[in-house]
Amino acid sequence: MTDCPCGSALPLDGCCGPILAGAPAATAEALMRSRYSAYVLCNVDHLERSLAPEARTDHDRKAAEQWSRSVEWQGLSIVGTEGGAAGDQTGMVEFIAKFRQNGADHSHHETANFRRLDDGWVYVDGKMHNQPVVRSTPKVGRNEPCPCGSGKKYKHCCGR
Repeated sequence: MTDCPCGSALPLDGCCGPILAGAPAATAEALMRSRYSAYVLCNVDHLERSLAPEARTDHDRKAAEQWSRSVEWQGLSIVGTEGGAAGDQTGMVEFIAKFRQNGADHSHHETANFRRLDDGWVYVDGKMHNQPVVRSTPKVGRNEPCPCGSGKKYKHCCGR
C-alpha cells in the first residue's frame, strides 16, 4: 500500500484514492487534500472535475499538467478550515503546499473557497497569501521627470 500524498498518514486507497477515482468528497478539506494529491499524481482529470462550473472557464488543462510534472511536491499543511462539513453548503480551507522547482523551494499559501454541488464539493476560487509584489512599470528615479506629465521632477511632484 502507498501512503496518500496529502500527508494524512493513511493509505492512498483509504484516503484520496476513491475521490481521485470519482467518488464525491465528504468535506471541503477532503476535496482540498484530493486536489493536492491530484497534482502530485498528475491526475488532471480530477483537477478539472473538482472545479465549480464557473471556475472551469479559465482552467488551462495543459498548464496544470505541465506544472504538476515540473515540480517535486514536498507536502501539504492544512492551516485551518471554516465550514465545509457534511451539513454545510460552503467551506473554506487555508493550506500551504510546498514544492521544489528548478532547484528552489517554494510554497503555495492559499485560502480556498468550496461549495457543495449535488452530492460532493467543488473548488470555487482562492486567495493567495504572501505573494511578492511585482512592479509592472519601471521604477521612477527621484530626479527623473514625473510620470504624471507635470514637467516637474518626480521628487518635487508625486514622489513627495
